Amino acid sequence: MLLVHQTRWMHLGAAISSAALLAGCASLPASGPTAREVLRGTEADRNAIGMTVVDINSTVLAQVTATDAGAQAGAATLAALTRAGRNDTVGPGDQLDIAVFEVGASLFGGARTTADGYDPSAQAQRFPVVVVDRDGNIRLPYAGTIQVAGRTPGEIAQLIERGYRGKSQSPQVVVAVKNNLSGTVYVTGDVRRPGRVELSLQSERLLDAIGIAGGTVAQTQDMVVRVTRDGRQVEQRLDRVRAASADDLVLVPGDRVELLRQPQTYVMLGAANKPSQVSFDQSNLTLAEAVGRAGGPNDASANPRAVFLFRYDPVPSTGTAATPGTPPLPQQRPTIYRLNLLEPSSYFLAQRFAMRDKDVLYVSNAGINRTAKFVSIINQLFSPFVAARAVTGN
Repeated sequence: MLLVHQTRWMHLGAAISSAALLAGCASLPASGPTAREVLRGTEADRNAIGMTVVDINSTVLAQVTATDAGAQAGAATLAALTRAGRNDTVGPGDQLDIAVFEVGASLFGGARTTADGYDPSAQAQRFPVVVVDRDGNIRLPYAGTIQVAGRTPGEIAQLIERGYRGKSQSPQVVVAVKNNLSGTVYVTGDVRRPGRVELSLQSERLLDAIGIAGGTVAQTQDMVVRVTRDGRQVEQRLDRVRAASADDLVLVPGDRVELLRQPQTYVMLGAANKPSQVSFDQSNLTLAEAVGRAGGPNDASANPRAVFLFRYDPVPSTGTAATPGTPPLPQQRPTIYRLNLLEPSSYFLAQRFAMRDKDVLYVSNAGINRTAKFVSIINQLFSPFVAARAVTGN
């Protein structure tokens, strides 16, 4: 009878211990959910935001690659701002150097004479710096007001000669731009020497102006270039602008170029060797490279069968606008991509699966980890008593 009671108490104690073990495991600290808990979170009764889990295979890889290619093809590029322009004309604020050459009697100072008599050589009259006013005009003695905005120095010289014709003997005029303010572009933001860049007849391009401004303060992979022209703004990542391409715009007066430091990053969480925020540091980054940069899964705690990539995927537009007369609002769907690193084919797929800015990589914890932690805690709690009994012999 006593043996039966002892057996019952042993079973009851085992049941209580098991319950305590399970409860303790559930409440132990961890770096994140297990794979089973991630999948449970996508069940209908717990999935408030509509998450879906997708296993990465050849078909999914082709779909993701096509989506990325379509997004790049549909994105606005700097080439959309291309238009013809001139860098050799004068505008308001420009400072002109004007010289008038005359033969014989001068309109500005009379005839010159020598010891032998009349001197027929040409005489030069150089004006002080002439500034083009806000209306694009200049005013010269005896010639009056002349409209010069939008004209080249040669054309302005002909207009001045025409104004002095009949008042001066064979006037010849030379016009040069001393300080060019209208034929400039502004380069600002994260460059080493922000300021105004004067354009020349060499037809400077976008990358030329950035170089004249001292270059960017960070790698081109981390920079976005924003160009404002004729009231339009277009942004593009600087590392995608190739020299002398359509995106490497030929600059026109009035352009504004702004460099913005916006590094592409992803976050590595869970049972990884180096959970952190990681910068791309290159034009294109693959899933395999992203896992490697974070040190890969931790051998002691990770479940390599379940590496998850969290991202928002675009949803094809239905063409329905939020309000009449406005473009349809972009929609996004939270998607969880699952990679099994115990499958050799997964490594080939990961080499071609492109990462996107602000992706979240999560290496799930192995389910056995919590049990092991709990057992370790129990051992630490009771080991002093065991050691004491061994020493005292009781």
